[in-house]
Amino acid sequence: MSGGTAETLVSPERATEPDIDGLVGEYVLDREEHLNAPGIVVRPDQVRTVLALLKREAGYDHCSCVTAQQYEDRYETIYHLKSYDDPTDELSVVVPTTVDEPWSESAAPVYETANWHEREAYDLVGIDYGDHPDPRRILLPRTWQGHPLSLDYDQDQPQVVPLEEHANPLHDDEREQDTLFLNIGPHHPSTHGVLHVETVLDGETVVDVDPDIGFIHRCEEQLCQNGTYRHQIMPYPDRWDWASSGLLNEWAYARAAEDLADIEVPEYAQVIRTMGAELCRIASHMLAIATYALDVFGEFTAVFQYGIRDREKALGLLEQLTGQRMMFNYLRLGGVAWDLPDPREAFFADVRETLATLPPALEEYHDLLTSNEVFQLRCVDTGHLDPDVAKEYGCTGPVARGSGIDYDLRRDDPYGYYDELDWDVVTRDGCDNFARVLVRLQEVEESAKIIEQCVDVLEDWPDEDRTIQSNVPRTLKPEADTEVYRAVEGAKGELGIYIRSDGTDEPARFKIRSPCFSNLSALPAIAEGEYVPDLVASLGSLDTIMGEVDR
Repeated sequence: MSGGTAETLVSPERATEPDIDGLVGEYVLDREEHLNAPGIVVRPDQVRTVLALLKREAGYDHCSCVTAQQYEDRYETIYHLKSYDDPTDELSVVVPTTVDEPWSESAAPVYETANWHEREAYDLVGIDYGDHPDPRRILLPRTWQGHPLSLDYDQDQPQVVPLEEHANPLHDDEREQDTLFLNIGPHHPSTHGVLHVETVLDGETVVDVDPDIGFIHRCEEQLCQNGTYRHQIMPYPDRWDWASSGLLNEWAYARAAEDLADIEVPEYAQVIRTMGAELCRIASHMLAIATYALDVFGEFTAVFQYGIRDREKALGLLEQLTGQRMMFNYLRLGGVAWDLPDPREAFFADVRETLATLPPALEEYHDLLTSNEVFQLRCVDTGHLDPDVAKEYGCTGPVARGSGIDYDLRRDDPYGYYDELDWDVVTRDGCDNFARVLVRLQEVEESAKIIEQCVDVLEDWPDEDRTIQSNVPRTLKPEADTEVYRAVEGAKGELGIYIRSDGTDEPARFKIRSPCFSNLSALPAIAEGEYVPDLVASLGSLDTIMGEVDR
């Protein structure tokens, strides 16, 4: 249950074009063509050496995702590397292992975020990562038999879970002081969803934290692998982060699949996607602020209800646009399902009216929440997360931007209509719980600016040029062994999808990179050394949705 961070590697000024051959050429066994990130193949016993060189010398300080999969003749791990300074400079480090002995070095000493990702890879696929600091299952029960995403997994085998003797989790604790083991959750108002936090206390000081996840694991990756690209996968993303982020989730899949199948999206549809995505961001942030007020000082009568009120306004517009309030299923590969609601003028008026209510509403939040002395005492200088530590854990979104990390895929890896609009990336240098709240509140303002500009563009769009979908084949069968990893800026951070095709109309591998998964893994680094109430405030400041963490 250690919360230590990974080995710190001091990076020099990042070169514009890192010399990969010069740095790690001697370790490269082969090269692979991935659509957006060239792949280098390395031996499983040289993973740390290669990754450390790439991180230190080439500036790949963001291990955004780790994908594990099995072929007929091998297992494989892919480390998807980026730079926080330039996420368009991507590299895939591919590590094959034998079928008989799927073993590979752990990357956790180089990238702390690999700790949780490799645990998931072992849990679901079955690759053993040597010298891993915590080689336990993470999503499935410890007594689970087999690895569900391996090719030889028997789905009909019984899963016998024996009643184990209740062991004292501190029986090997060598601390001199007396300690108390405290279970927080999984059914507790201080945890968001079914999260179990195993906490070790010295008095009221948190000395160890271990988030125990997997209580709502629903096999989403396997479900997507059993669905067709064109029709059956798109309804699933709405159910990952169900807290109003549906269109953002759908866009993550759409961006990856559209690159995979070389599908162009009409500009008109891109504007609609951008507007809808920012409505979802507002709805998500409003829910985050509302529930955080409950977490920190039990504010139900004002801030919580105000937050739900403003979230409902955004959901009302999304319902007009998509026909649903949460599980939208509105995006389609190549565009959107249908055009704006008629009469268009009434819809635009409703959007503008809602946007006009946001400035006074945000003033209310600052009056009631951020200016509240109790709230400030609970949040200012608590839950500290240094930017270097945030990068080690792969943190993104408001969690990273609250630590001063200027990283936003809408600007840094442009998609949709974002690069045509005037808006700003919000960052704060406080690195604490308070800074993360301020980032979300200010991002609501920026989302409103984006939506208003989208409405201006849509109002003036010629009627004869309103194309909502490109001409997409009814059945999509991308070329076999085509691989892509694409991500969007979700409400919680970088939401990425890796897809490998096998020539059929269903993916051979579908991997979901959850921003909440990586952000939550940083909780030990944030909470250790603080008091129990600070732990609750820190957990709430991460804005985790367990459906997306567990998938």
